[in-house]
Amino acid sequence: QVQLVESGGGLVQAGGSLRLSCVASARTFSTYTMGWFRQSPGKEREFVAGISWRVSVTDYADSVKGRFSISRDNAKNTVYLQMNSLKPEDTAVYYCAAARGGLSIRAETYDYWGQGTQVTVSS
Repeated sequence: QVQLVESGGGLVQAGGSLRLSCVASARTFSTYTMGWFRQSPGKEREFVAGISWRVSVTDYADSVKGRFSISRDNAKNTVYLQMNSLKPEDTAVYYCAAARGGLSIRAETYDYWGQGTQVTVSS
């Protein structure tokens, strides 16, 4: 029902920055919790960052805290992930997700998923 399209991935050197974008088709976008997850080969999908319908409520994985920042623009139906001070271990496919419930770090609580965008950080 809700379609999500990620963009902004690419190849960067360690220490560089990228901004990922996710555009949602939902008319009621502002009422959805939005999250970013990532997955690399041989690893489980892990929570990166989330933001509730209240823009002041956010959550981050310990591994990205202080480096990544999530935000949303409800007028554009878009959520962003600003990634700074990137490290090779940040290399993964990044997925945008939407949930009808509250802010959560559990992938199974999210109802809709994008196709992912590749982020590669070289050393």
